[in-house]
Amino acid sequence: MNMEDKPMSEFVEFKQKGAIAEIILNRPEAYNAFNYEMVVHLVNHLTAAASEDKVRGVVITGNGKAFCAGGDLRWVLGYSGPPSSAFHKLAGQFHLAVLEIRRMPKPVIAAINGVAAGGGFSLALSCDFRVMASSAVLRQAYTSSGLCIDGGGSFALPRLVGFARAMEILAFDEPISSSQALEWGLVTNVTDDDQTLAAAHRMASEIAGRSIHSFALSKKLIMDAFTTSFETQIENERAALEASAGHEDGLEGLRAFAEKRQPNYS
Repeated sequence: MNMEDKPMSEFVEFKQKGAIAEIILNRPEAYNAFNYEMVVHLVNHLTAAASEDKVRGVVITGNGKAFCAGGDLRWVLGYSGPPSSAFHKLAGQFHLAVLEIRRMPKPVIAAINGVAAGGGFSLALSCDFRVMASSAVLRQAYTSSGLCIDGGGSFALPRLVGFARAMEILAFDEPISSSQALEWGLVTNVTDDDQTLAAAHRMASEIAGRSIHSFALSKKLIMDAFTTSFETQIENERAALEASAGHEDGLEGLRAFAEKRQPNYS
């Protein structure tokens, strides 16, 4: 069966390996470029992972040679309306996926197995951590096609690399190697090509063995810090600290500290 003939639901695969959910972009013949239906299924899988108590971490990767080549421009050009309408529809759904990742009360790790360009670049940046194959390449890509960056990329990029570097990436759109990405702080670590997915799973599993409640509160505080005044932020910290101290994870952590042992989080 031709890849494009199979059900749209198979364009994104979902696997659960212990406490870790693995979400696989599965259009390898299109370098995992996403059309509207594909992003709908990505959102559904992310929502399911967020609400499933047995899932304590999420790894997103691509099948084949690419992580994700971004939005499928062939789908855009084949849309029944003008390209602007196609992008309005596609971006709206893609933004739901990015929001699910940003709001996820669990760690989300991008295992960048190959090129991540355009929307794939922004998708990777939206994750909490990025593990990149040594031969993989990042590329902003939007501006080379006469478009502007999307998918939360304008939010994440300057916060990861700074204003000047972000402007350089946007203006010149040069491919970014794994070593350069690591130096600039775009990725968490770089691995041999055949170890990227395993390394992402190890990272997710390590965090899953800690307090996910603490992680969720801390992640939200970090996200809110970009748009919150200092006075409001420290009040939010106090409320979150109180909530964590009253949670079973916080109580276990305090007991473990007093008893000089490793905590056993549920």
